[in-house]
Amino acid sequence: MPVGIDDGVREGGSGVVVQEARRGAGAHEGGCACGGCPHGAREGHRRAVAEFLRMREEFASGKGLPAAVAHSASASRQWVSDELTQSAAVVAERGRAEGEAWLGRLWLRTAVVVWGAAVILLLVQALTAVGAGWSAARTSGLLAALVLGAALTAAGYLHRARGGALAPVIGEDNRLSTSRAVAASWVLLSVYSVLVLAGQLAVASDHGRRDALIAGLDLTRGAGVVTVLAVTSAIAVLVRRVVGLRVLGQRLQKVRADRPRAADLLTDDSGRGSFTDIQYVVVNSAALLFALVRLARRPDQLPDLPWGLALLVLVSAVTYYSGKYAEGGRPVILSVVRAREAGDLDAPIRTGDDIEIRGAGFVPPGAQTADLLSRMVVRIGAVHVHVPLVPVAGGFGNPTDAVLTVPVPADVEPGRVEVQVVTAAGVETNRCLIEVTD
Repeated sequence: MPVGIDDGVREGGSGVVVQEARRGAGAHEGGCACGGCPHGAREGHRRAVAEFLRMREEFASGKGLPAAVAHSASASRQWVSDELTQSAAVVAERGRAEGEAWLGRLWLRTAVVVWGAAVILLLVQALTAVGAGWSAARTSGLLAALVLGAALTAAGYLHRARGGALAPVIGEDNRLSTSRAVAASWVLLSVYSVLVLAGQLAVASDHGRRDALIAGLDLTRGAGVVTVLAVTSAIAVLVRRVVGLRVLGQRLQKVRADRPRAADLLTDDSGRGSFTDIQYVVVNSAALLFALVRLARRPDQLPDLPWGLALLVLVSAVTYYSGKYAEGGRPVILSVVRAREAGDLDAPIRTGDDIEIRGAGFVPPGAQTADLLSRMVVRIGAVHVHVPLVPVAGGFGNPTDAVLTVPVPADVEPGRVEVQVVTAAGVETNRCLIEVTD
C-alpha cells in the first residue's frame, strides 16, 4: 500500500512533507539501507505505510480538514487529494528505497539457498550410499554441484545489486518472470547433467566405459529434454518480445513493482492467481522432478524424458504463450455524463461541473496504490486535469477501473470538446466528445 509521513511533519503542509521525505531519503530517517536499524529502509517504509493508512481513514471519515476549505465540497476534495498525492509520493520514494535495499540483501540469500541445496545433495548421496557403496557417479554429482554452485555464487555476487543469482529471471517490470524462471530451471538441469557425465568421463579408465558415457549424450536418448529446453527457452524469448511490442503499441499496460516476490511466478500483475502461469509452473515442476529422478537412476546419460511427458510440457507452453498474447487490452471510454447527486436537476455540462467518465481498464493491473492512481490525467479540450483521489474506508472511491470523476475546469472553452484519459501506465484511451455550455 502507499505510505505517508511521520507524525508532526504533516502539520507543516504538503511542501514540508516532501522536503522532509527527501531529506530523510538521504539521511538516517527511513531512506538508508541499514535494514534492521529503527531508521532503516524497511522500518521507515513500514512507519510511512501505517501513517498513510491513518491519514486516509481520517480523511475518509471527514476529519482533518482545515476550516478554510471545509465550506466547499470541491475545495475540500481537492485539498484532500493534494495531501494524499504528496504523501503517496513520499510512500513511493521510501518503497523504492526499501525495494533496492531488499534486492541488495537478496544475493546472499540466494547463495545460501544454492549451497544449502549442495549440502542436501551430499546428505542424500551419503544416505543412499549405505549398502550400495560409493561410486564415481556420486562423486561426479557432488563435483558438478560444487562447480554449478560456485558459478551461481560468482554470478550472484557480480549482480548483487539486482538480486544476485535471481537477476536473470527478474523482468523489466521488477517482477519475477515465470517464463524465464522455467527456462532457467531446464538450463540448470541440462548443465548439471552434462557436468555429471563429464566428471564420470574424466575418471573413467576403461575404454568401453568412456564410449558408453559418450553415447549417453546421443540425441536419441536426450531428445525429450533437448526439445523441452528449446521450447521453454523460445517461450521465454517470445513472451518478452510480445509483451514489449504490446506495451510499445499501447495494447498492454505495465507498471513497475517495488520489488520481486515469489508469488509473481503464479500471479498476474495485480496479484491474483493466473491459470496460465500456475499450470505452466506445475507441469514443468513435475517434469523437472521426473528428469531429476531419471538422472539419479541413470547418471551415465542425459535424462530420457518420455515423449508423452515432453508433449505435456509443450501443450502447457502453448497455453502459457496464448494467455500472455491474449492478456491486456487498451483502456476505453464508453460514455461521459454530468455527475448528478440525488435531488439535482438535469442540466447541460458547464464549467465547474463534475463529469463521470465511464469505461473500462482505467486502472492498470498492479496500479492500485495511491502514488500510481494520482498519476491519472484527463484531457478536457486543451486542459490537463489530474483525477482527484477520493478516500473511502479501506481504499479510494475515485478513481476506479470503470468510472472517473473529474471537474470541468474554467479554462475550457464552451462548445464541443474532446475528453481523453491517460492512465498511470501512460496509455491513452479513445477520444469522446462532450458539449460544454456557458
